[in-house]
Amino acid sequence: MTKTSSTSPIPFILLGIFSIMGLFVPLVADFDGSKVYNFADISWMLISSALVLLMTPGLSFFYGGMVGRKNVLSTMLQSFIATGLISVLWVVCGFGLAFGKSIGGFIGDPSEFFMMKGINGHEPWSLAPSIPILLFALFQMKFAIITPALVVGATAERISFKAYVLFMVLFSLLIYAPIAHWNWHPEGFLAKMGVIDFAGGTVVHISAGCAALAGAILLKRRKVHVTKEEVKPARIPYVLLGTGLLWFGWFGFNAGSALAANGLAVDAFANTNTASAAAGLSWIFFDSVRGRKPSSLGFCIGAVVGLVAITPASGYVGVPQSIFIGFVAAICSNIAVYWKGKTTIDDTLDVFPCHGIGGIVGMIMTGMLASKKINPAGNDGLFYGGTQFFLHQVLGCLIVVVFATVMGFIVFKLVDIIVPLRVSVEEEEIGLDITQHDEKL
Repeated sequence: MTKTSSTSPIPFILLGIFSIMGLFVPLVADFDGSKVYNFADISWMLISSALVLLMTPGLSFFYGGMVGRKNVLSTMLQSFIATGLISVLWVVCGFGLAFGKSIGGFIGDPSEFFMMKGINGHEPWSLAPSIPILLFALFQMKFAIITPALVVGATAERISFKAYVLFMVLFSLLIYAPIAHWNWHPEGFLAKMGVIDFAGGTVVHISAGCAALAGAILLKRRKVHVTKEEVKPARIPYVLLGTGLLWFGWFGFNAGSALAANGLAVDAFANTNTASAAAGLSWIFFDSVRGRKPSSLGFCIGAVVGLVAITPASGYVGVPQSIFIGFVAAICSNIAVYWKGKTTIDDTLDVFPCHGIGGIVGMIMTGMLASKKINPAGNDGLFYGGTQFFLHQVLGCLIVVVFATVMGFIVFKLVDIIVPLRVSVEEEEIGLDITQHDEKL
């Protein structure tokens, strides 16, 4: 039996260096009486941050239940490890790259919040004036955590653990942080263009979906994909549990993006639940029309697609429109899954058809159905006369698709140069649970 072991001391040394550096970062009291915060907003944002963090273990169950039996634990860990890896990276420099002082509208200054230096003494974030900036940074951290974890589904059952850890680091620095800055920093060039993305249609789902497509192509096909062997999901109850955790956590993901305990958070909460419900039903009903039996797996996938699609629109549309968004997104992703199955692309768990296509549909629907009556800080979509806004929304979406796909190829190629991406044929045959982690379900 072949076993893969980690021999490089570099990750351990880097973590040790950052840990020691933390001893010398000056401390500043946050609640010193010089700032006035809204404690209801603080409470809601603390809850939202916890809800979004819960989504990553939920994703682990969602993905882990769908892969083959010998790759359940490896797939779950590849997602779950992001909670540790990206948390530290975000504190060190990720938050600065995404939300530090803008450099030309393309990236933030990493030195501004390096090791969260001086963050407690910093003024509140301009778009979240009622909460400490540290809380805003923690909320945004949870988005940064789950985004690279989403890519796991496309590369599952054949990528080495060490390679994926390195990919997560490079993805966060080179893909996630720039796109977050473009969309969510007031000086980001897409934000200044007028592109709106309430909770991460571009930043999270399109970036992950397109990078996942690049990874699936570069890793090439699994042996079982080439021979067209059917791989039964190992634990469908895991998928149901994961879907429930994702759905629950997504209320913090979207409603928390209001950055306050206000009416906009209520709108986003209602839209999130409605779109997901409509999409889950749309998926299985569409399957029935095509002669397939309604399945628990189909409803779960459809519900997640609905959550993805409503994410960019959740704070800009009304509840009736969210039904339409969920309904259409599920059909588009369902068809994309079918078309992908006719190709040689081995996107193991359909990350691009679900997250990439779902995010694109959501961004376009935002451009069509957004209304200032729901959110005066947004814009009126195409249905309400906002033709120019719609065109900018589509252009912004296209820019992110191209950037995330190209950079996805570059990052995966770079990782492959440093650490071989793919496990050996023997390791793939035995399964990654044993060969990568010496653990068994």
